Amino acid sequence: MSCCDLAAAGQLDKAGIMASDCEPALNQAEGRNPTLERYLGALREAKNDSEQFAALLLVTKAVKAGDIDAKTRRRIFDAVGFTFPNRLLTTKEAPDGCPDHVLRALGVALLACFCSDPELAAHPQVLNKIPILNTFLTARGDPDDAARRSMIDDTYQCLTAVAGTTRGPRHLIAGGTVSALCQAYLGHGYGFDQALALLVGLLAAAETQCWKEAEPDLLAVLRGLSEDFQKAEDASKFELCQLLPLFLPPTTVPPECLRDLQAGLARILGSKLSSWQRNPALKLAARLAHACGSDWIPAGSSGSKFLALLVNLACVEVRLALEETGTEVKEDVVTACYALMELGIQECTRCEQSLLKEPQKVQLVSIMKEAIGAVIHYLQQVGPEKQKEPFVFASVRILGAWLAEETSSLRKEVCQLLPFLVRYAKTLYEEAEEANDLSQQVATLAISPTTPGPTWPGDALRLLLPGWCHLTVEDGPREILIKEGAPSLLCKYFLQQWELTSPGHDTSVLPDSVEIGLQTCCHIFLNLVVTAPGLIKRDACFTSLMNTLMTSLPALVQQQGRLLLAANVATLGLLMARLLSTSPALQGTPASRGFFGAAILFLSQSHVARATPGSDQAVLALSPDYEGIWADLQELWFLGMQAFTGCVPLLPWLAPAALRSRWPQELLQLLGSVSPNSVKPEMVAAYQGVLVELARANRLCREAMRLQAGEETASHYRMAALEQCLSEP
Repeated sequence: MSCCDLAAAGQLDKAGIMASDCEPALNQAEGRNPTLERYLGALREAKNDSEQFAALLLVTKAVKAGDIDAKTRRRIFDAVGFTFPNRLLTTKEAPDGCPDHVLRALGVALLACFCSDPELAAHPQVLNKIPILNTFLTARGDPDDAARRSMIDDTYQCLTAVAGTTRGPRHLIAGGTVSALCQAYLGHGYGFDQALALLVGLLAAAETQCWKEAEPDLLAVLRGLSEDFQKAEDASKFELCQLLPLFLPPTTVPPECLRDLQAGLARILGSKLSSWQRNPALKLAARLAHACGSDWIPAGSSGSKFLALLVNLACVEVRLALEETGTEVKEDVVTACYALMELGIQECTRCEQSLLKEPQKVQLVSIMKEAIGAVIHYLQQVGPEKQKEPFVFASVRILGAWLAEETSSLRKEVCQLLPFLVRYAKTLYEEAEEANDLSQQVATLAISPTTPGPTWPGDALRLLLPGWCHLTVEDGPREILIKEGAPSLLCKYFLQQWELTSPGHDTSVLPDSVEIGLQTCCHIFLNLVVTAPGLIKRDACFTSLMNTLMTSLPALVQQQGRLLLAANVATLGLLMARLLSTSPALQGTPASRGFFGAAILFLSQSHVARATPGSDQAVLALSPDYEGIWADLQELWFLGMQAFTGCVPLLPWLAPAALRSRWPQELLQLLGSVSPNSVKPEMVAAYQGVLVELARANRLCREAMRLQAGEETASHYRMAALEQCLSEP
């Protein structure tokens, strides 16, 4: 009997209760235990603090003696409440010869008993003990002390019970439990395995909050786990494969961890394995690919061989899972393989600093083509009842990544699947529209491809846009897309996504994919304008689109950092205006005048005169805003100049409006101030086209050009058509 038991016994002898009555007899599921009843009776009849304290000690010892049912637990709580465990946890006046930690151990034991009731585990009197419980995890002491070990076990029981409540993880994280668990695990003292298990649970429940509150400590655990993984030679390396994905931070993974993880994975995947050994390794590799791209794979021969191995294994796994109809698909594993295939697609299409050599790229493209064929085969079997499943979304995602880079292979199979893809994208779009849930649309691509998605899978259209952009150039796929209603769907989607970027919405929280998606939509519409002009004229959705473009461009061209999107909107609008020139909306309305004014601003501000050292004459140069993105911008700019030229004879009010903007005068002034040798022939042709049409359309334009030395400038640049036009009355 411990010193505390003796002290308690001395007090209870006076009350007629023997300490020897404390026996492990509380395991009766039915009825009341007589021993416990006597202790509780002594507690009720205690005449002073000393007798009450002694009775409570024996109640606590009885609780620890064996399992008790829920009714008994509740009766103990009704009799004891939180007052006694509070006293035991905080008392500094232990009986003579009784160590403080023994009392604390008894207090934690009683608290652990109460916490097995979920309602009590969420009680404020338990939650406010979290900081105290945290200290027990990291306190120093004799590792062989049975009371101390018991206290640690009870502490984990309390914390685990709190973590199992609805708001428990939030309270534990705020109370510093994550850091305490990290330190307990790194100390490798008694119960460190329980610390790791509870950490895993908290990360699974609230990953972002855990990293926000305890990033340094979690990174220390990741370093330890990564080092263990790299060194492991036994079955523990497969267990670590399952744990490590949970400990990858949302920010940068430390380089030393990446080295250890890659080395460990290379050793595992390079061996002959069973599926239960290989699958966790593939899932870990997929998480690393999602978090770091290919940065975690070393350059050189070893890195390229490892990447090729990863993609090869992923493709084999996908084919085995999807080619046989009716077989059970391990969706988490196949989804991880999709992420590795996506990494392979990125590396095979990278021109600079790719990890892969050309022969490896050719080989992997061939292997991935077969795997994509299996994905198409699977999607062809998907019925309406499965369309909202995350795995279907993941399968569409990898197909979209493939089509973004490769549409020539598997063309027949892709064309056969297009009707399904349009219906699938339309279904998800309408689900989101009906729920008025735009936020889910913008969050789609943030979902890890290796974890299950939300109830509503996400924005499938954004994943398919790049592939559809390529396919709308080809006659066969374009006809299928038009027949299935894709253009109308894309118009609605564009207008919805545009709404996210309009005033009143916080654009700072939008991912770049929203703006990229809008640009890709513009490219698809440009393809349709060129290849299917009749569709633009007859489908009412394009009239709505034109109205949005006209009202949006004036504000868009003024916004910093959005020049590329403005170029897409301006060029698309100008090309559509040629086809819709008879529309009442384009007959000099305020919206149409605002749009063409903004388009002139975009076209006119691209080039400036720049002085050159040692020369009296300036040269034509790109404006600073245009210079950095001209490679992406120039095709749109030239197309916009051509489209504006075509609009001038169709819209009689446009030439006078251009004259009022002083664009033709300023353009001639610019050309007159720079060396003709600095102006490329294609620029001369573009400028001449605009000036000629403006001069032909309006007498006042011709007079203004002559006053700006237009004929002399035309002669210098050999603009024969402009020179002839200005020589006429």
